[in-house]
Amino acid sequence: MWEQIGSNQRKSVILVVAMALLLVVIGYVLGLYFFGNGMGGLIIALVVWAILNLVGYFQGDSILLGMAKAKKISRDDHPRLYNVVEEMKIASGLEKMPDIYIIDDQALNAFATGRDINKAAVAVTSGLLEKLNRDELQGVIGHELAHIKNRDVLLMTMCSILLGTIVILSWYASRVMFFNAMVGGRRTSSSQGGGGAAQLIILAVALLLMILAPIAAQLIYFAVSRKREYLADASSALYTRYPDGLASALEKLGASTCQLKSANKATAPMYIVNPFRKKGMAASDLSSTHPPISERIRILRAMGGASPSEYDRAYQQIHQKGGRGIIPGSAISAAGAISLRAASPAAGKKEPGEMQRKRETSDALWKVNKYRTIDCECGTRLRLPPGFRGNRVRCPHCGRTISV
Repeated sequence: MWEQIGSNQRKSVILVVAMALLLVVIGYVLGLYFFGNGMGGLIIALVVWAILNLVGYFQGDSILLGMAKAKKISRDDHPRLYNVVEEMKIASGLEKMPDIYIIDDQALNAFATGRDINKAAVAVTSGLLEKLNRDELQGVIGHELAHIKNRDVLLMTMCSILLGTIVILSWYASRVMFFNAMVGGRRTSSSQGGGGAAQLIILAVALLLMILAPIAAQLIYFAVSRKREYLADASSALYTRYPDGLASALEKLGASTCQLKSANKATAPMYIVNPFRKKGMAASDLSSTHPPISERIRILRAMGGASPSEYDRAYQQIHQKGGRGIIPGSAISAAGAISLRAASPAAGKKEPGEMQRKRETSDALWKVNKYRTIDCECGTRLRLPPGFRGNRVRCPHCGRTISV
């Protein structure tokens, strides 16, 4: 598996370097237009990128979790989720237990974040916890911990910052150029020296770059994220030894019609499935940030074992590649056969039904949002918000007045 991770990392580095070259080119050309000196624009572009990188490296996880409105939980808040993450942490070989967060959203999704293993976190939506059984939840958590184990999270954060820098520079530069055109243009040192034609060429190149560079950077960004989704699926199958669990989870995620309110285009590749879809519609296979859901499900369903070589065989079978898979040959030759385990008993006492899962998830959200619980003699459980300052509360069912 390490050979596969290394191969993916080398390919990703090449793609990131390509994005960096786009940033350098656009900064240089904008410098020629605005300052008559390409180095000036290049320095500004690199300074903006460096500042955003520092913020992303040290605070990127907090920013992402804050944007998602995720709430940190402990073992007591949601024992089932904590136990599943603990199981997958042991199976993946992570040295440290990641922090666990819940997002109060009925959409079915999850993501991992953190610049390294010691700062890692995994966040899941309340809708996901309510709809998935244990095997399915293990598959999703295994997928997210694979992103942490495979060092995907930091790379995707840095890629999103690089993409954001290109978009920011292009956006502001286009507005300034438009303003200059409206007021009659500007005279730079080159135009003053009789180089009007050269200035027009620079302007045309700058405009072309501002249109094409963000598109090209986004395509590269999507290519990075797509490659890593395959590896995370293969890793999840290895950790759980039950690829049908993740396949079943992906079927439910793909069929969900709820939109994730807190997602945006920059963070979309961080989620296990693309969070964007038309309102009231199921997720489409036409996703730039992720491989088609139906394809991922077919690969997982076609696996006869849990090893990386078995995932590669299933991938080739689905794509009819004729020997060209996504796992390096060295990793396949080094991997032994790993048998699949049986599914967890569907009707077992330890497996809660959907109503029980909804109850435990809502209880966890009440706790993390610091609501107080008061039980009435009639059996009604009342929830008081953190800002409640009264001394008494009336039970809506039996009418009793309860002292707080």
